[in-house]
Amino acid sequence: MSKRTVTELQSSSTSHAPPSKKTSQSAKQQNDHQDDMGEFEDGWEDEFESDEEVVDGAENEGEDGMEVDDEVLPAIEESDERPAAPNVFIPGVHQLGKDEILEPDDSVYIMRHSMNVNWPCLSFDVLRDNLGDQRQRFPATSYIVAGTQADVAKNNDISVYKMSSLQKTQKEGDDEDEDEDEDEDALDEDPILEFRSIPHPGGVNRVRAQPLPSSAPLPPVSQPYYVASWAETGKVHIWDVRPLIEALDVPGYSPDKSRTHTPAFTINSHGRTEGFAMDWASSGESNPTALRLLTGDIASKIYLTTTTPTGFNALSQPFLSHTSSVEDLQWSPSEATVFASCSADQSVQIWDVRSKGRQSVAGIERAHESDVNVISWNRSTSYLLLSGGDEGGIRVWDLRNVKKKGTSAPDPTPVAAFNWHRGPITSIEWHPTEDSIFAASGADEQVTLWDLAVEQDDEETGAMDDTPEGGRDVPPQLLFVHQGQKDVKELHWHPQIPGAIISTALDGFNIFKTISV
Repeated sequence: MSKRTVTELQSSSTSHAPPSKKTSQSAKQQNDHQDDMGEFEDGWEDEFESDEEVVDGAENEGEDGMEVDDEVLPAIEESDERPAAPNVFIPGVHQLGKDEILEPDDSVYIMRHSMNVNWPCLSFDVLRDNLGDQRQRFPATSYIVAGTQADVAKNNDISVYKMSSLQKTQKEGDDEDEDEDEDEDALDEDPILEFRSIPHPGGVNRVRAQPLPSSAPLPPVSQPYYVASWAETGKVHIWDVRPLIEALDVPGYSPDKSRTHTPAFTINSHGRTEGFAMDWASSGESNPTALRLLTGDIASKIYLTTTTPTGFNALSQPFLSHTSSVEDLQWSPSEATVFASCSADQSVQIWDVRSKGRQSVAGIERAHESDVNVISWNRSTSYLLLSGGDEGGIRVWDLRNVKKKGTSAPDPTPVAAFNWHRGPITSIEWHPTEDSIFAASGADEQVTLWDLAVEQDDEETGAMDDTPEGGRDVPPQLLFVHQGQKDVKELHWHPQIPGAIISTALDGFNIFKTISV
């Protein structure tokens, strides 16, 4: 994991700033100033004099006794002074006034779009597409699948969204000599949001799409692309959404309702007990169609469902070690039989599906001071695990130090801990390729970007130790704070658009890319 100093990133650790307020008095002063200057116009449509002729004329008039104010002569546009930088709004330090609102500073965004939907979608997942990996050009396009929390049960659905015409953010004061490619990317057009939906029985607690191998194409329309939904009814439904993607891309294509509107499989293992925890895994590139799905409920039970050549097989024996609601599940990125779980019992548990008795093999019994809401397993450095708690804390764990069950060793100490958020952590996820970077969201209406590779310079220590107004230090590892959404519930990095993040909240979706990552 390479290290970067905080001085390399100071300019990009920027969030939204409150706008300046205009009062009626300031507006009046501005108008008075304009009246004093008078109107500049050429009523006879004569050509304007050159700058040299204007100066000569002014000098001649001065000789005739006309007073000349030398301070008015230099043009304002020629001043080398830059306008004052806007104040950065730091949550927990600054408070908005009665007439103030947060405005995004578009100079720190490469792309930023907000999109509203009919009903709040409290969970979503990014769908793979055929547009290529590592794509940087604009306009961009993204496909996601989401489940709703509608006003009544019958109004809920699973929707596949196509976000297109995602333009690069226009910035005021861009240099005119920028590359032509850059100018072409910065178009002033609104994004387009299209969707295809299927009815869903009850509200959707969580949605997860089956994993597809990296760099693999989207399956042809004749093959399934599975999505699992955790319903508030206690059922877990598995849907084939591949025809819905086709309907968004091919004009006139009509999906077969018998294929899309009926679940391919329903897991009844949890009875009527609802849950939130869910994660897919594949058996690897040798057999990518062999899938495994973990589901955890609020009664502390975890069930495994696998695929066979003839369909799905829900195993009847649960995994039991937690003593409260299972909040999140993550398969190991390097060991096919190992997974992790977190719970409202404050613990993080490590499991191996081969172990007898369906008990965890290792764990952190007190990972947080309260409920552990979310976890994320690092895809590049497989011994690192992130956890986010109800108290707002973020912890980074080295799983090589986690104690095995049956030993008397104490809980390990996290390799990093952050207490920036002022509300429960609602989502957390490692960057798909950068092993030191992660993103988190909280009930405090923040989406934060972090880089563990940032180290504070010894020379900068004195300056950084100065506590800002409000008595709160800003961690050097905090790269960026994105705000503006109400009650953010979930976020995901886009695996094919480097640095792009999508987040969902009560007021819709945000998709953005910052200069920080």
